[in-house]
Amino acid sequence: MAVKTETREHDKKSTQEHVYRLANLTCADCAAKFEEKVKQAAGVVDARVNFAASKLTVVGRRLSVEEVEKLGAFDNIKVARHEEGDRDPSFWLRNRQAVVTGISLLLLVTAYLADILGASETLSISLYVAATVLGGWETFKKGFPSLLRLDFNMNTLMTVAVSGALAIGYWGEAAVVAFLFGVSEALESYTMERARRSIRSLIEIAPKQATIRRNGEERVLPMEEIRVGDIMIVRPGEKIAMDGKVVKGRTTVNEAAITGESIPVDKEPGDEVFAGSLNEFGSIEVEVTKLVEDTTLSKIITMVEEAQEKRAPSQAFVDRFAKVYTPAVMVLAVGIALVPPLAFGAPWQPWIYNALALLIVACPCALVVSTPVAIVSAIGNAARNGVLIKGGIHLENAGALRAIAFDKTGTLTRGKPAVTDVVPLKGQSEVEVLALASGIEKLSEHPLAEAIVRAAKDRNLTPAEAEDFEAITGKGARARVEGTLYWIGNRRLFEEQGIELTAVENRIRELQQEGKTAMLLGNKEEVIAILAVADQVRETSREAIRRLKQAGIEKTIMLTGDNRATAQAIAKEVGVDEVRAELLPQDKVEAIKELRKNYDRIGMVGDGVNDAPALATATTGIAMGGAGTDTALETADIALMADDLSKLPFTVRLSRAALRVIKQNITLSLVIKTVATILVFPGWLTLWLAILADMGATLLVTANGMRLLRIKPEKE
Repeated sequence: MAVKTETREHDKKSTQEHVYRLANLTCADCAAKFEEKVKQAAGVVDARVNFAASKLTVVGRRLSVEEVEKLGAFDNIKVARHEEGDRDPSFWLRNRQAVVTGISLLLLVTAYLADILGASETLSISLYVAATVLGGWETFKKGFPSLLRLDFNMNTLMTVAVSGALAIGYWGEAAVVAFLFGVSEALESYTMERARRSIRSLIEIAPKQATIRRNGEERVLPMEEIRVGDIMIVRPGEKIAMDGKVVKGRTTVNEAAITGESIPVDKEPGDEVFAGSLNEFGSIEVEVTKLVEDTTLSKIITMVEEAQEKRAPSQAFVDRFAKVYTPAVMVLAVGIALVPPLAFGAPWQPWIYNALALLIVACPCALVVSTPVAIVSAIGNAARNGVLIKGGIHLENAGALRAIAFDKTGTLTRGKPAVTDVVPLKGQSEVEVLALASGIEKLSEHPLAEAIVRAAKDRNLTPAEAEDFEAITGKGARARVEGTLYWIGNRRLFEEQGIELTAVENRIRELQQEGKTAMLLGNKEEVIAILAVADQVRETSREAIRRLKQAGIEKTIMLTGDNRATAQAIAKEVGVDEVRAELLPQDKVEAIKELRKNYDRIGMVGDGVNDAPALATATTGIAMGGAGTDTALETADIALMADDLSKLPFTVRLSRAALRVIKQNITLSLVIKTVATILVFPGWLTLWLAILADMGATLLVTANGMRLLRIKPEKE
């Protein structure tokens, strides 16, 4: 028994996760190498470096800060020691690379002027060497130790290239390469920081403390000390710090941080509120329902960060390609340096120079960063607009969708039945019929009964006083009003009472063809009225379907358990192409499988609860109303945080744009590298041109990826 207990304890420790926020993580290729080094550390079961979020997750033994930094020393990777991650409060540390690179440029220009003005060669060489050492110092510090370990990363390649240029007397070239690489490092760091800011802005949404009433006393407490059941006081203009339910007061709340919708939502006692949303007008008291780590906002932040770790197919391809590409170019560079002089008696200096230029071009940074910068920009943009995409693979899949299937109830429709028609048959007014019907139905709990009671309330009607109420399962109900026994329900209920329905048959059929459910109201002798109830189509559904087709979706399909007549009527109203009605949950799964055969990539939109099997079967499962709904957040690949379809066309457009950008970036990186490599053989590739090609490719793919931050939802 002791052995088993010890084993369980060991298993528990080996699966513990420890998270470290990192600073100075600017190179995607170096991040991958850092991940491999951490994985090889003693006691580490697994490690994941999230380059986009600048985060390290270690599974197994907790590593000390010193151990992590020692493993990252080859690229000066540090553990961030303050809440703001890799943004250091010190001006010098924040801008050191830019300042040193600026001084290097000054020395380089001075050396160049000394050459022009005919100063001594010793002075100009000294200035060039000083510019080289200063501009490339950070690179040399990381490159030389890596070279000794035969670890050929970006810094190693640059160190060999610059050192080789100095060794063969190309002083000016060495200084220019060191300076341009310093500029490249500074710009890459800046652009990646901008992309990361889209995720960090989510973290900064939630306040760090809240006013809590405990034991009749108000106290301002940090988030970590707030417990479930505490009463939180939120005044006008304050952000709501925790998820909870309003217990006192009325207000309007801006939930844009969670749902992406900027239109304020009215809140009253019993309504749910989310951490990170803004209380605009009234003062409210909120009962806390979730701990800080369980709030909807916390889950969004966690899922968005984790989404960066789930590598997309294109990213996996790039990673595999880079592993082969860099060693291959290294071998080619050695061949260029040795073969012409040894085999053909060519002069050494120009061929060594060509090999050094090729080493610079060999740096795979542009290729490695081409995919993640696009993915982090797209996922960060989506999250800010109320769409949670749970990984690069889901982003790419959404971008390749050809058809989308929709559940009807709660997706295309509100999921809340409403009275659409009141048809008196015996001379009464609509008001009299509705008052009588609501008097009977107010004692029922059926959704259709609730719709009738709600309709009477909306018209400020007083329901009739009913007694001797009896619910009749699957058919309706009956009750006595002013001494008369009335029935309300479906046609089967009245047929069982022997009441003739011939006179109302056509009207019932008309209502059903319009997608409505007909409820009959009558006494023991006749039907006196018909009430039609229907699930109301969302205002955004028709426009969303139209925009999806504009975005390139070939086919839209409705999958519903409702009757065919109702389904056809709603499909016609919203513009859906195909209807499959009267389906059980397992039938929806089979329908999705069939659609996948026909269209390859199929999306399924549902509420994340009843449609979970179909969502899981589709290429991309999309859940409606993720805000506050754990099931929706966990089930689907993409969650629309607001409870409407208006963000779905935006999601498809953004995903398609991300796919285009990723393909553009990979193509651009490979073309630039290929052209630069070809230029080596005729001797046209200079060292400074090589570094410009490498720097230009990296900056171009980064800037191209960041264009995805500018895509916005269309205005209604």
